[in-house]
Amino acid sequence: MGFGLFTAIKGGVSVLLVVGLSLLAERVGPRAAGVLSGYPMGAALSLFFIGVEIDPAFAARSAVFTAGGLTATLAFAAGYLMGLRGAEKRHRIAAMALTILSALIAYGAAAAVLAAIPLHWFSAPAVAVVGLFLAERAFRGVPDAGLPPKTPFRLSVALVRGAFAALAIVAITAAAQAVGPEWAGLFSAFPVTMLPLLAIVQFSQPPAQVRTILKNVPRGLGSLLVYVLVVAAAYPTLGVGLGTLLAYAAATGYLVAIESLRRRLRKASPIPVNIQRT
Repeated sequence: MGFGLFTAIKGGVSVLLVVGLSLLAERVGPRAAGVLSGYPMGAALSLFFIGVEIDPAFAARSAVFTAGGLTATLAFAAGYLMGLRGAEKRHRIAAMALTILSALIAYGAAAAVLAAIPLHWFSAPAVAVVGLFLAERAFRGVPDAGLPPKTPFRLSVALVRGAFAALAIVAITAAAQAVGPEWAGLFSAFPVTMLPLLAIVQFSQPPAQVRTILKNVPRGLGSLLVYVLVVAAAYPTLGVGLGTLLAYAAATGYLVAIESLRRRLRKASPIPVNIQRT
């Protein structure tokens, strides 16, 4: 298969998956959008194509670093929240620029720290679990917004979002062999689907909707952690195809279990906490 055709396939698959899942997320509310923002999408596609183009063992090694890199994604979410606070009462475009810049700076700083840490099968998941725990507690005080006003479907917006993710995924997989599995894994953790989703919601909805999405990102990233750990274990022995199916099954099972537990706890609590209607 020629390089141009394979690149087109990567881009097309990326656009379809990202657009489909992001549209689903928007239709079911900001809390679900936050959870689905952490569901394996961009990172899963990057690791899949790295495994197909280079080698399943190379992709499995990268997945270990992607696990550690989830902490940088959490730093991105925290930076976005801080940027929203500083962007209040600013012009919409200036507010978006400030929040995105704040998030990127936080991501870059966290990635630089992670690059200096020896990440392996034990340290990478440990770093990710600690990061998820701290983020869950830090974001707990963010109030949940109600459902946003319904907006008409815009094909152009959906395609821009998908194209952004597709370009990032193509760039990551193309550079993977040159930068090695460590940086390829860290690059794969970059929130290529979350960033355009947040920017579009911030442009069209009140800030409370963006904050609700960000509050629920750690819960969704737990499924991505499960996904990359299964990829790291399964790709060398089962191959890319079967390993990907097994990883998605595990990640989906994790989300179903977590959401089922959350609903049970919510039913057991007589008074809802931190609910804000907008």
